[in-house]
Amino acid sequence: MPEDSTRITGPLRPIELATAAVMAGVSVVLTVVGWFLPHLGLIAAFAVVPLGVVAYRHRFRALAASAFAASLLSFLVAGTGTFSNIVECSIIGGLVGIAKRRGWSFAAVALGALIVGPILGAVSVGLLALFGSLRKLTLDQIRNTWKGVHKILSSVPQLAGPLHQMDQFVNAAVRDWWITVAVLVVLTTLWFAVLGWVVLGAVLERLDRVRATDRLDLTPSDAAVGPLPMSLRDVCFRYRGADDDALQGVTLDIEAGELIALLGDNGSGKSTLARVLAGRPPTSGEVDRPGDAGLGRPGGTAMIMQHPETQILGVRVADDVVWGLHDDHGVDVAALLATVGLGGMEDRESSTLSGGELQRLAVAAALARRPGLLISDESTAMVDEAGRRVLTALLRELPASRRMAVVHVTHRREEVAAADRSFRLASGRLVTGDAVADGADGREFDATHFKEAPPIKIAPAGGPGALAHPGGPNFEPSRLEVVGVGHTYSVGSPWAQPALHDVNLTIEPHEGVLVVGGNGSGKSTLAWIMAGVLRPSRGQCLLDGRPVATQVGSVGLAFQHARLQLQRTTVGSDLRAAGAPDEVAASAALESVGLTAHSFVDRRIDELSGGQQRRVALAGILARRPSLIVLDEPLAGLDDPSQDALLDVLSSLRHNQGLSIVVISHDFGGMERVCDRVVELDAGRVVSDNLRSGTAAC
Repeated sequence: MPEDSTRITGPLRPIELATAAVMAGVSVVLTVVGWFLPHLGLIAAFAVVPLGVVAYRHRFRALAASAFAASLLSFLVAGTGTFSNIVECSIIGGLVGIAKRRGWSFAAVALGALIVGPILGAVSVGLLALFGSLRKLTLDQIRNTWKGVHKILSSVPQLAGPLHQMDQFVNAAVRDWWITVAVLVVLTTLWFAVLGWVVLGAVLERLDRVRATDRLDLTPSDAAVGPLPMSLRDVCFRYRGADDDALQGVTLDIEAGELIALLGDNGSGKSTLARVLAGRPPTSGEVDRPGDAGLGRPGGTAMIMQHPETQILGVRVADDVVWGLHDDHGVDVAALLATVGLGGMEDRESSTLSGGELQRLAVAAALARRPGLLISDESTAMVDEAGRRVLTALLRELPASRRMAVVHVTHRREEVAAADRSFRLASGRLVTGDAVADGADGREFDATHFKEAPPIKIAPAGGPGALAHPGGPNFEPSRLEVVGVGHTYSVGSPWAQPALHDVNLTIEPHEGVLVVGGNGSGKSTLAWIMAGVLRPSRGQCLLDGRPVATQVGSVGLAFQHARLQLQRTTVGSDLRAAGAPDEVAASAALESVGLTAHSFVDRRIDELSGGQQRRVALAGILARRPSLIVLDEPLAGLDDPSQDALLDVLSSLRHNQGLSIVVISHDFGGMERVCDRVVELDAGRVVSDNLRSGTAAC
């Protein structure tokens, strides 16, 4: 549903800016394609739809920002023709979007178009009369368009008479151009209104099923920055539409010069508390600071998100570090990158970095703002062991050296040991060690007493919830061969970045293989090549003797970030889209990963915890019944119970159902339950390939 714009004041919020920018880009693409491709001018009219979405979802100033950006960009790219199209689409799209939001009928939109059309027509005629060159260009375009159509139709003898009459009509239209332009603009405006009403209605019907939410949802402030000291008193927070509070009665004091570790199971409220600390107002309770939280502002609050790709904006590494800062920022980019373990990478394209390297870059960009409060939400989840030690030491050193406070959300006990104070969240409450949620008083606790929940039980092979073999009772498992594979990103350009060199591997049927290596060693590149979604620059990857790139889907690939793999609103619809032929197959896929169908099939994707999202993504892969699956960092960001549950799922899939499994991970604990072979990559090369005994060495 659209937001209640009557309650929102002040500058554009991030979600409004993001929507305006994206929709402006879509409208420009539609306009330029329709303007330049022959006989596809109809496409340009559809630019009314994305601009109408902005008007429907947000305030008028968001539409104005989107229209300004789109019209300016279209003028720079393609000139006055596309500019005028964007202006017209903005006006009609805004009219239709506002009408849809307020429940007006089409009659109101048609009346508005009849009023706007003649005004736009008069303006267009005036501009053409004033600028002779523009008029000549516009009329030449009309003549040339008709010549092209005439040439195509002249091959039909029966059309000779009508074509002659049309020649005369076009000549008269060009001669009396002021009438022609005025009429065309009025008719086009009416056409845009009809098209916008019909198409936008269908689009909005689908968009209303998707909640456009900004989890931070901060109101911009001009107040002085002053995030610390901070005091939370009986803070509660409930998300819109939720039945329960995500935070309950949280009381906490934070001073400069300390590192605070925040633990808790997935879904316990850690990220919600981090957002409140960053400045999002609580539903109830008080948050006292000397000034504004100043999220993203120098000296204010900086956040490092769980998923670094969501906050990397610069094309080059050096550009991203200082993105949004003034030219006189005074940041020593090279030294800052060296501090986080990215020394010498200033000119690397950010798109060529691994997940762990992106996470380090996000840390560097946060530190470039010299924050008073740094919030790290699982910032070490995607980083290798060496990098984890570097970042943990850095987080430990920052409070004293820069006189700031660091709040570090983590599942790792060794990182908790470095903290000055540690807290655990359970069901939205701060609790101590083994205390239950009721009666918790927010005191420190000993991480060694942190209890683990029992793992989820997995259905045995052939039992309820077990998936049948991919190929039936006579199933023959597949053999995957990586033969002399090398890969280079941006090959042939000055930014060419080698990722793999002469890799040779064979994955035998029923095997479990753990691929390890530091950030940037080529693990994820190898995973994408194994799944056939990336063609190697050199060599080949074969599945049963044929290139796997010609059999995309035969090898299942689980992404590092499961949320990016879930494309539908609910669990059931996502499984059907992923390949489950019917509800029975979708339910079987859920049961095979330890999720009961009746509890999860109708759940919304965004209501799931991180561990549940990973298992749903895995269920979607299994619904296609592959014989081999590749999982890229499947344990990253999961708490201990969720890790145990997922490892049980993978063990059952391999040992009970015969799947071959390749796991790419920095986390080795418990992995012996799934894998009995360890392959180590370093700088894009295989440096060791051992059976289970090699696990300890890694």
